[in-house]
Amino acid sequence: MTTPETDVEREIRAMVADATRLDPEYLAGLPADTELFGPQIALTSLAGVALLAAVKKRYDVDVADLDIGLDSLESIGTLARFVTRVIHPDAP
Repeated sequence: MTTPETDVEREIRAMVADATRLDPEYLAGLPADTELFGPQIALTSLAGVALLAAVKKRYDVDVADLDIGLDSLESIGTLARFVTRVIHPDAP
């Protein structure tokens, strides 16, 4: 059984793969706390904009508007948790 967060995380990983052109299998093997701007993913500012646009399109969540400090972009997991909290505010 999957939870909303694991579903969102899986979709976020796919969006990161699209934005960075990294192999989805490679991203699937990385832990959730892998830094988006760290050496393993190396998200660029342009790829970051593409990622935020994909999140907005898929979930109607404007991360830049809701998270002014963009702390949610620290890692795959922080972004997945942030989006999950916004789209499922009553989830535990």
